[in-house]
Amino acid sequence: MRVAPYLVMLFALLATALPVSAQQDAVEPPASDVSGEAAPASPGSTLEDILRRQQGLEANNDERRQFVGSDAEIGEGVDALSTLGGSSDSDLWRAFRFDERDISTQVRAPAASTIMQDNGMWWLELREGPVLHWGGYLLLGTIALLAIFYLIKGRIRIDGERTGRTIERFTGIERFGHWLIAGSFVILGLTGLITLMGRKFLIPAFGHEVFSDLAIASKWLHNNVAWAFMLGLVMVFMMWVWHNIPTWQDVKWLARGGGFIGKGHVPAPKFNAGQKIIFWSVVILGASVSASGLSLLFPFDLQMFAPTFATLNELGVPGLLGVDPFTSDLSPQGEMQYAQLWHAIVAFVFMAIILAHIYIGTIGMEGAFEAMGSGEVDTQWAKEHHSIWYEKKMAEERAAPKGATPAE
Repeated sequence: MRVAPYLVMLFALLATALPVSAQQDAVEPPASDVSGEAAPASPGSTLEDILRRQQGLEANNDERRQFVGSDAEIGEGVDALSTLGGSSDSDLWRAFRFDERDISTQVRAPAASTIMQDNGMWWLELREGPVLHWGGYLLLGTIALLAIFYLIKGRIRIDGERTGRTIERFTGIERFGHWLIAGSFVILGLTGLITLMGRKFLIPAFGHEVFSDLAIASKWLHNNVAWAFMLGLVMVFMMWVWHNIPTWQDVKWLARGGGFIGKGHVPAPKFNAGQKIIFWSVVILGASVSASGLSLLFPFDLQMFAPTFATLNELGVPGLLGVDPFTSDLSPQGEMQYAQLWHAIVAFVFMAIILAHIYIGTIGMEGAFEAMGSGEVDTQWAKEHHSIWYEKKMAEERAAPKGATPAE
């Protein structure tokens, strides 16, 4: 006769018949440590602190900073906690978080000893939030405004009849510099958008594998094509800076809205006021985005923001703005985060301006693309849009010996 099954059933019935309080009393741990004192509450674990951290709000971490473990010998009667001695896992990670633990590593780099960077969340939230959204709205808004302008105004036509005679507008080396910076800028803009927005838009549409391949290719192109952009920027600046010095003639051009106010075109030299605005925008924004890009390529060698913040503090700028002094003691990660945000913000503004430039140079104005396409423009177009430059060119051609090329 088998008795074991019946005994198991009997013990089960007895266990379920016990009062609930008795069961709880049997398993409830004592509320004190080995010394007999009440165990302290877990540091920083109040409901208020937890809710604030979940909402991304600032929480008081002063108490939590004290619980980062100790290398002191364990007191008598206290059990060792695994191989960590008197420290628990949570103590160890808190020490990493608050930079209170010495880290031994064979890697010799400025950021090698940083395991956690708790204060980097502000950068992530700003990058994934306002920078991404407002940058996208800026580009889409610019495209929408250009489309509305085209529907209302249409293409700017040459007023007179084409003569069939052309005049050299830009030399071969000028066009090379222009297309070098233009082509590299388009590649940098597209790869930058993939890097910044790809996870949000490309993964849902095409999956992780497609995005992974695009992201790897974008990173490689962005880091290497940047050198072509900087070379083109230097070339364009050296060739055209003297033609883009502002003059009183530019004030007249702006006062008449480039010819949209009143009748007839405004007399202009080789570059009118609108083109000068584009030129200096490219130079200033291009230099800024290049500097922040170099800081990202060489994060531990080229620091932009720590010395800039220190200089602004010395000049008293925070006091004038009514804000606290800027933090000038930045970690390598903090320096890269500021550089990345600046790089993205400047790039969005840059792209919006270039969209307007591309519009005018293609479908927005008749004859404009010929200047950078073949380098030759119809004389009628030259007389209407750049009459001062055209008259100067004609005078130089008449005065130059036969077969000689007049200077710009």
